[in-house]
Amino acid sequence: MSPSMLNVGLDPALVDDAPSSRAAFPEIDAEAVRAGMAAGRARLEELGLSVDVCLLDYGRTAEAVFRAALTAKDYDIVLIGAGVRLDPELTPLLEVLVNTTHELAPGAKLCFNVSPTTAVEAVQRWWPEHKPLV
Repeated sequence: MSPSMLNVGLDPALVDDAPSSRAAFPEIDAEAVRAGMAAGRARLEELGLSVDVCLLDYGRTAEAVFRAALTAKDYDIVLIGAGVRLDPELTPLLEVLVNTTHELAPGAKLCFNVSPTTAVEAVQRWWPEHKPLV
């Protein structure tokens, strides 16, 4: 069975409409997020990972959606996207994601990208046990 990964981040459809995301990432729009996520997923799947995506809103249903994703399957890796981590307004959401991962998937490696195009590099730092997938 191939290692499994959950890529969790903000729903790209919301990125263009959120003032804090626009301020934190003025050069990134919804289309850039979609394209980066799709390219990263394709490359990670080529490298042998099973990749699921969990898209969140800005907090109203985010915890419930994330909990449902983590209980549906055992994940080896959970990647928390830069859109959540690097936007100061979303620090409470980041805390929920980290603590929920710790609670429901304690064996999963956490990794963090710095943009929609750096998921592969983030995963390569932590799977398997710090060895690159290439």
